[in-house]
Amino acid sequence: MNDCIFCKIVKEEIPAYKVYEDKLFLAFLDINPLNPGHTLVVPKVHYRWVLDMPEFDKYWTVAGRVGKVLQKSLKADSINFLTLGYEISHAHIHVIPRFTDDDLGGTVDWSKHKKISKVEMAKIAEKMRGGVFD
Repeated sequence: MNDCIFCKIVKEEIPAYKVYEDKLFLAFLDINPLNPGHTLVVPKVHYRWVLDMPEFDKYWTVAGRVGKVLQKSLKADSINFLTLGYEISHAHIHVIPRFTDDDLGGTVDWSKHKKISKVEMAKIAEKMRGGVFD
């Protein structure tokens, strides 16, 4: 889609802090993160909903791999996976690292976005890329 921000990121028309890429999927840091390392996993081909993705099982495998790298590289206490999809009409899985006292509550409070500098975002992405995606 011409006006889809995620399609533009996949085509590298818009910069992103990429942390993982293969032939089907791209994972990059959310620019409005709930916690440091909050990552979005998107299919490279435009699908409206996560459930529309023909490689649904591979999609979740990639999200799980991103979560494991987040947990290792950022020492997250746990990982949340969310698939809302109303804010941007391109399938995406939020992979959110959770930390003790991260102020997000028992459920994710979407009003609690964190301000993270570009320098820190680049450091987080580099740390994640250095993780083992097995």
